[in-house]
Amino acid sequence: MLHILFTGGTISMRHDAAAGGNLPALDGDALLMAVPGLHEFQPLQTEDWERLPAVHRTPALMWALRTRIAELTRQAGVTGIVVPHGTDTLAEMAYLVGRTVDPAVPVVFTGSMRTSSQPAWDGPRNLLDAARVARDSRARGRGALVVFAGRILDGLQAAKMHASDPDAFAAPHGRQVGTVRDGVVDWSAVPGARPPLARAESLAARVATIVPELGDDGALLDLALPRFDGVVILGYGRGNVPPGAIPAIERWLAAGKPVVLASRQPGGEAGSDYVFEGGGGSLVRRGVRLAGARTPGQARLELMLALAGGTDYPS
Repeated sequence: MLHILFTGGTISMRHDAAAGGNLPALDGDALLMAVPGLHEFQPLQTEDWERLPAVHRTPALMWALRTRIAELTRQAGVTGIVVPHGTDTLAEMAYLVGRTVDPAVPVVFTGSMRTSSQPAWDGPRNLLDAARVARDSRARGRGALVVFAGRILDGLQAAKMHASDPDAFAAPHGRQVGTVRDGVVDWSAVPGARPPLARAESLAARVATIVPELGDDGALLDLALPRFDGVVILGYGRGNVPPGAIPAIERWLAAGKPVVLASRQPGGEAGSDYVFEGGGGSLVRRGVRLAGARTPGQARLELMLALAGGTDYPS
């Protein structure tokens, strides 16, 4: 049985003349009527979980959605789950599910970049493609997936790369694992080894994201220190930061609060090869952890999971 868990986002929106812009409007039934091809995926079970813009979902709401998805993967008869979701935080939600939910049952995230009021609404195609992937037996064991504009991406690698283009998602730290063309699912990569699931029980840990700029003196880092449990710093290039921010970084480390270094660039990773003052290598020598092959949003979630589970940030 295929379970579709409707959560909102642009795919549920249409233009509201009185408001002067796009607002949530369509529930699961309305989307099913707009995409009649979904009815071919019987048996089919639908659920209206939320109808929220993606940026309204707090860490607590993310965890609640993750918990519902985990429950569904254990429900007898459910062989695949499709989650229509707002694109702004779709990749983060997919990463959370990929890190914390048993991968046996595929959980396929999708959405749209255009509303039902716009020409060439991409929601119907993406929903149908996601259903096809979730029903495909070869998706089992792959855990969270993102299906968008014909691309199939691992939920641990997917990232939103464009603010408005319908082909908005890619895997800047990985690779595309398949495609859906003319209704046919084609896998280009076999399932690989997955990291052990994070054993957190919540997303209650508070993690800041700080972007040091040229001439930075660490003021924002110091302001955040008493209010947050950890921080992800977005350095230039390979993770280099202005030297004026180093004393503030050292204060975080002295307080026993983890500091993770990511790159603000969309591709590539922070590294330890630059050892000048403020270089990524000089920070690693002080005890800063590298984000690894993760986007800044993924690195923040990973640190939240590590803090909640009482573990170190994984390399």
